[in-house]
Amino acid sequence: MPVTPLYAALLALIFVGLSIRTIRLRRRYRVGVGDGNHAELQRAARVHANFAEYVPLALLLVYFAETGGGPLPLIHALAIALLCGRLLHAWGVSQVRENYRYRTAGMVLTFSVIISGSLFLLFARLF
Repeated sequence: MPVTPLYAALLALIFVGLSIRTIRLRRRYRVGVGDGNHAELQRAARVHANFAEYVPLALLLVYFAETGGGPLPLIHALAIALLCGRLLHAWGVSQVRENYRYRTAGMVLTFSVIISGSLFLLFARLF
């Protein structure tokens, strides 16, 4: 049974949560477009956009690795790393007084998923 849909569903719920947070802040600050120069809204919008920029590609790589015969422990490891990475990044960047350790750890995990998934797919095709 495929496991990537489980993680896709969890990531989708996080995405909706980030969307709702951004919408609420736009309403609070009465900003239709942009960020109105409000630090909290700037960060929420950036977290939301960053999630939208990285998750689709990373999730596709996990899916391709799974459908390409990748071992289930690898698929779970990649998907859990992506999930944790995105949560850490979102938490870190959301803080106006940011602790860069969370942001950095989140990006390291996300990049690790993208690089590992890419390398698995390349080596699976070559060998």
